[in-house]
Amino acid sequence: MISQWIEAIMDPNLQWILIGSALLGLSSGVLGCFTYLRKQSLMGDALSHAALPGICIAFMITGTKSIFGFLIGAAIAGILATLMIGWITRYSKLKQDAALGIVLSVFFGFGIVLLTQIQHSDSGNQSGLDKFLFGQAASMVLTDVVTQAIISVLLIVICVLFFKEFKIISFDPGFARGMGIRVGILEQLLMLLVVIAVVVGIQAVGVVLMAALLITPAVAARYWTEKLGVMVILSGVFGAISGCIGAFVSSMGANLPTGPLSVLAATLMFVISLLFAPKRGLLMKLIRFTLLRRKTRMEQQSITERGRAV
Repeated sequence: MISQWIEAIMDPNLQWILIGSALLGLSSGVLGCFTYLRKQSLMGDALSHAALPGICIAFMITGTKSIFGFLIGAAIAGILATLMIGWITRYSKLKQDAALGIVLSVFFGFGIVLLTQIQHSDSGNQSGLDKFLFGQAASMVLTDVVTQAIISVLLIVICVLFFKEFKIISFDPGFARGMGIRVGILEQLLMLLVVIAVVVGIQAVGVVLMAALLITPAVAARYWTEKLGVMVILSGVFGAISGCIGAFVSSMGANLPTGPLSVLAATLMFVISLLFAPKRGLLMKLIRFTLLRRKTRMEQQSITERGRAV
């Protein structure tokens, strides 16, 4: 089996897919840190589900399974979902979590209706749109991988360039406004980056589980550090490893979609972080609690012995 794995890794096509999936996980993990810290974890979920009707409409208009057409359709749908969430939050008494739930349900329900209609049409069997629900990295061609890799690198570069600004608006938007920083523009830029990340990852990971790749690595990284810079790096590494594992196992002919495998890999890293992180891990907390209780018991015994001696 090991020899089969080595032979598969030496395949140039698989190498490209692994590189693209790693860059996708890296960019998603980096962006996920800022959405997680701003308590907008559901935003990625809403935007990923909102991309489905855009994909379906793009296919119905063009009649072909073009990745660029899907990207345009999904991007338009994601931007529209972002605007709707902002409009509901601004002009109604509903909070953002309620607005996110409404937009997510409406867009995804509409997308499922369109997807069902397409599957029952004459071209439904050839459409392959069901792959975009859970992702299938093995179905990607070289041009898809190159496009995904280029966009992922651009997302990482933008996050590096605006790291200071994103850091300030994530922790203290009021202080950022006092410094003259245009918080609204930066928030919209951050949401646009999330939309792009979701759109570029739909073919590899799928619209349903792209949100998990945005959030889970960031949550896992939070257990290991108190510094944002280290957290962003760890989250990117966790996301890259998760993307590679999902793409590799999916490409080995196991007939499993990439998205669930990548999410399972990210979830495993989260469980390891939850248990074994040096400061926040449950195991270390249990050890510290046991040592503290033993120390307290010994001090109480020492005080009792002194009292008896007196």
